[in-house]
Amino acid sequence: MSNTQMNDRELEAFREIRNSLIKRGRPPSVRELMIDLGYRSPRSAAVLIDRLIEKGLLRRKADGGLQLLAEPELNQDHAQTVNVPLVGTVACGSPILADENIEAVIPVSTKMAKPPHQYFLLKVNGDSMNECQIYDHDLVLIRQQTTADNGDLVVALIDTEATVKEFHRSRNTIILKPRSSNRGHQPIVLTEDFQIQGIVVATLPKEVLN
Repeated sequence: MSNTQMNDRELEAFREIRNSLIKRGRPPSVRELMIDLGYRSPRSAAVLIDRLIEKGLLRRKADGGLQLLAEPELNQDHAQTVNVPLVGTVACGSPILADENIEAVIPVSTKMAKPPHQYFLLKVNGDSMNECQIYDHDLVLIRQQTTADNGDLVVALIDTEATVKEFHRSRNTIILKPRSSNRGHQPIVLTEDFQIQGIVVATLPKEVLN
């Protein structure tokens, strides 16, 4: 990887792009980045994007979007972390951690993402798990595994949609239960065509966006 040392403007641009991927589910346009950074010309924002690409922190995807490749090492004295991929929309037929599904990488403390297990992050949409303190737009940390015990909070892939629910097995039937104050959410009953992608181990604190 290229030299990842950044000046203050590059760091600010990097954080705006990362936060947009997390909050909006997409990178900012050049004009949006210009506005977020307080510039008058989109050229200034475009130059910063090019610099971050040159330093190996970003890359352009085939669809023209931006993907974060790494977090810069800003302080050697910080707590030990590991870069964990943030998964966006799951492409049809592709593994959940296929390159085209990864929107960013986020540093997570090894106190939560414990080696040698593999982890990924998923942004929650909706209120179906709010009684487990998992709220709309939260980032949940998932330990990759394909099995679960009754009562585990799992990420299940149904067709191409990832959902977070409480896992229960009854003979040949799988029930994915919501845990919500919104009683409009109903259990999902499955017999096939789903995959367990992992177990929820934590909800990331809001400080991840700093």
